[in-house]
Amino acid sequence: MQIKNRQQMLMILAATALVLLVGDHLVFSPLVAAWKSRSAEIADLRKQVAKGTDLIKRETTYRSRWENMSTNTLPLNTSLAEQQVLKAFDSWSQESRVGVNSISPQWRRDKDGYMTLECRVDAVGTISTLSRFLYALEKDAMALRVESLELTSKDKDGAQLALGLQVSGLVLLPKEETR
Repeated sequence: MQIKNRQQMLMILAATALVLLVGDHLVFSPLVAAWKSRSAEIADLRKQVAKGTDLIKRETTYRSRWENMSTNTLPLNTSLAEQQVLKAFDSWSQESRVGVNSISPQWRRDKDGYMTLECRVDAVGTISTLSRFLYALEKDAMALRVESLELTSKDKDGAQLALGLQVSGLVLLPKEETR
């Protein structure tokens, strides 16, 4: 081969390699990246559609559960709500034979459309009476949630226990009052 032909051939090969390199960086790589991101977005959208379809299928179940939960909330009247909670604590303590020393209710209003009645309850009893008391509190349909629980021994043997309980009750506010 002649030198001139060899130089032209090398120039053509170099130009072709340069065009392929530039084409790869400017055309092929961005297309592959766009393809992958669109594929990921399509997969995500399919998951969202499947989740939405499942929600629609279970709508009646969720609505009935919400109706059940919202009917078990505390009444809007604060004194009536406190009275209802205090009566429930009295009933649970008598049923389980736990001695309730004090109940300290305190109201909190949230801007998200609900109020909570937070009660600090101090009680004494044995492990079995306190467990019956907690079971009665948890199985009741009233919208109460145990926020915190503290158990401490009152005697050397641990036969008598002191229970410190933080409970909150839910009051849903009417729609127009939440704004």
